[in-house]
Amino acid sequence: MKLQNVLLIAVALFFLNCGGKEKKDPSYKSTILKKEVVKKAPTKKVEKTGTIDLNNKGIGSIKSIELAATIDQPMADKGKLVFKNKCSSCHRTNRKFIGPNPTGILKRRSPEWVMNMILNPAEMVKNDPIAKELFIKFNGSPMANQNLSEEETRQVLEYFRTL
Repeated sequence: MKLQNVLLIAVALFFLNCGGKEKKDPSYKSTILKKEVVKKAPTKKVEKTGTIDLNNKGIGSIKSIELAATIDQPMADKGKLVFKNKCSSCHRTNRKFIGPNPTGILKRRSPEWVMNMILNPAEMVKNDPIAKELFIKFNGSPMANQNLSEEETRQVLEYFRTL
């Protein structure tokens, strides 16, 4: 019994000694404090907007689009529904997701480019430099062709004008 008691006391003292040194060593405290500061500091991700090109019209059937000065709200509402049903599995407004965020897209791309990308994604990724860049940026996730009509695509474009 005496040997067991001595071993038990020795083990208890060992653990007490180990714990006490950490608190007395100033370098240990500063290391812990540094880690806590890093963990508690808020992180803010800043996304690069990438290439801005309002002259590139893309590759496809859309060569020219005239946008009215004001938004056609009924058309935009239809476009919002099309976007929700066909595009929202990969795209989110106001944040990056599987695909690019469409918010502010018309400040970075021409309306023709946007429509051609929606209508003709495979050809765009194959031959358009901006589409290739986006393909790489989004980890090789190709945009699925949703087989939208030109009218539906135009509605989505009008919805993008509201974002």
